[in-house]
Amino acid sequence: TRMVKKNAIIKRLPAVETLGSASVICSDKTGTLTQNRMTLVKTYLDSGKAEPFDPATADENVKTLLNWGTLCCDGSVEFENGKEVHLGDPTETAIVLAAHKAGNSKDALNEKYPRVSGIPFDSDRKLMTSVNAADGRLLVIVKGAFDVMAPRCIAGDLDAGRAAVEEMSADALRVLAVGYKYVDKVSEEPTSEELESGLTFLGLVGMIDPPRPEAKEAVAVCRKAGIKPIMITGDHVTTASAIAKELGILLEGDKAITGAQLDAMSDEELDKEVEHISVYARVSPENKIRIVKAWQKKGQVVSMTGDGVNDAPALKAADIGCAMGITGTDVAKGAADMTLTDDNFATIVDAVREGRGIYSNIKKVVGFLLGTNISEVIVVFLCMCIFQISPFISIQLLWINLIGDSLPAVALGMEKLEPDVMDQKPRSKNESIFAHGYGIQIVLQGCMFAGLAIASYCIARFGFDLGPEKCSAATFLVLALSQSLHAYNMRSGHSLFKIGPFSNRVLNWVTLLALALIAFVLFTPGVMSVFGFGDDYLPGPMYLIGIGLSIVPIIVMEIAKAFDLVRHHK
Repeated sequence: TRMVKKNAIIKRLPAVETLGSASVICSDKTGTLTQNRMTLVKTYLDSGKAEPFDPATADENVKTLLNWGTLCCDGSVEFENGKEVHLGDPTETAIVLAAHKAGNSKDALNEKYPRVSGIPFDSDRKLMTSVNAADGRLLVIVKGAFDVMAPRCIAGDLDAGRAAVEEMSADALRVLAVGYKYVDKVSEEPTSEELESGLTFLGLVGMIDPPRPEAKEAVAVCRKAGIKPIMITGDHVTTASAIAKELGILLEGDKAITGAQLDAMSDEELDKEVEHISVYARVSPENKIRIVKAWQKKGQVVSMTGDGVNDAPALKAADIGCAMGITGTDVAKGAADMTLTDDNFATIVDAVREGRGIYSNIKKVVGFLLGTNISEVIVVFLCMCIFQISPFISIQLLWINLIGDSLPAVALGMEKLEPDVMDQKPRSKNESIFAHGYGIQIVLQGCMFAGLAIASYCIARFGFDLGPEKCSAATFLVLALSQSLHAYNMRSGHSLFKIGPFSNRVLNWVTLLALALIAFVLFTPGVMSVFGFGDDYLPGPMYLIGIGLSIVPIIVMEIAKAFDLVRHHK
């Protein structure tokens, strides 16, 4: 429920625990690490130079570049009550809006140059083509990645264009190339070979997609938490690297490679290099699966984001598949373990934080319940061995389990996240809940409670010469009260005074209820007899001794925490 409030919908409940172990987050760039609000800021005409785009001063050549780019777009921009409404891919709507500002709306262009055929965009080709009727001929317009289009061009200064791409990409711009050719006819089902060859290079458009303000902080939190963030994008490697450096993903010594370079690497080479690669550009869906499996071979827990149909296999292969809620397809959402309703990288980090917190709370509850139940077993066993009598009857043990154990355990499960939950390294996917000495700690806590309860029994029997019923009452008082108070010890591996001893309001109310119910069976005439405590009260000093023994665990645990001996918060 907390995750839903933070824009993360969990499809499989076990994924919550897996999130706490995430050690690698592979994230898409556009819309996840960036705002997905493209704005066209630069244009480049063949054999010219990259110029800032200003609709007021754009000449006819720049307008032609924008107009033809718009004709080769499926996205559109509508204006409602003076506001822009972008429909479709943000990259395309940025071109459409720039052409509109320069004086040519998409509707007017489509009316003047109607589209008669085309080839839709494909993530493998990285190109889109439209065929429009123009002046009695057919104008073929191709829009896409420059490095894919360049080999298909037979005219234009491609070396200068390549230099312009590098220059614009270094400024963190997404760059698209526009090429064209005229033909007399096209087949009914045109192929890429037919339309996307023999082109004339027209120019480039450069768009900026600024990083999300919260993404840089989220990346820093990942680094601190021992999680490696990785950027995977279809953009040019220079553009991706510029954004990655700004966000703190690409650090000194890290590498940025393209999908083609990844394809050229063997599995053995990738296994050696994967830990040093932080940016993958121009990747295919198949590349994503290789990246996931390479990290998993290293024993890492991998989270992978995706939005397209082709991303489904990678989402399935990852330990945690994260689908985009806004731009994601139904197929991607169906394959994922988690859906991000805001398509935001920071939400993934928040989900990891929640996953760690939930696992930590589960660990606290398990430790609390095992420790308290072990103590009950030890008390009954030793008293039977030493005194040939059990200090408890069934109803007393049931009451301790119901009041002293169960209610505080529920409250522990609702403990707020600890501030330093993201300061710790991810735990191994194969790590036991009892790792790092936690199991031994639980047993020692059980022995401590048992020792205090037996001490109370001995004091009542030999110090005050009380009968079996009163000895049971004294032992019940210490065990039930100490276990109820022990829930406060289990809240954190830090001192109670550091986190605020009464900051868990649910636990406060539960503890008050538990104390009231303990008092109810120890001080209510008639009820005392039902619970096997007789009709008389314990001597006054015995109550004081019982209370004193019950607070011993708090003192002992505070001392242990001071020496960093308590591990349940790790």
